[in-house]
Amino acid sequence: MSATNSLSVEDLGSAAQRDRRKRILDATIDLASKGGFDAVQMRAVADQADVALGTLYRYFPSKIHLLVSALGREFERAEAARRDVDVPGDTASERVINVLKGTTRGLQSSPHLTEALTRAFMFADASVQAEIHQVGMLLSTMLTRAMHPGKSEPTEDDVAITRIIGDVWLAALVGWVTGRMTAAETGAQIERAVHLILRD
Repeated sequence: MSATNSLSVEDLGSAAQRDRRKRILDATIDLASKGGFDAVQMRAVADQADVALGTLYRYFPSKIHLLVSALGREFERAEAARRDVDVPGDTASERVINVLKGTTRGLQSSPHLTEALTRAFMFADASVQAEIHQVGMLLSTMLTRAMHPGKSEPTEDDVAITRIIGDVWLAALVGWVTGRMTAAETGAQIERAVHLILRD
């Protein structure tokens, strides 16, 4: 594993290490929820998580790694909550729209957190590739399950479609975070894009 990657749960051998990672991400989400991107300072995260600054940097080499990993954990929770729940809708488009609107509403309920996570995702460079990939695969899993209920593995086409939808969704979130779109306009843009892409 490259030294520039975050330590994932799978990289951590002991319960103490997993607990430390959880405390770090909890602190990150708490700080971001209160003050957005600028409030997430490595020293503040270390203090709140009760870990040494050097330990924090071993787990997460940068603020961007930290915030994208926090976004990944939020997506893991969203995916787990939806895993055994039938998504309402008669068509693939309706089901995908329901998943995206639900996720968007959840994010919009915490504007500072959404601003922090969205900005981190936008600023991420190649060193955050593994964390970005994890977020993308979680979103693909949620959207594929909505498109094809009961299907266990997405095809290459499914992954390509969900990536395009995910890119449109992220662009709409950026529009909302930066004040260029209202929450209603964000929802309408996502809905129109999904209908155009899936055409069902």
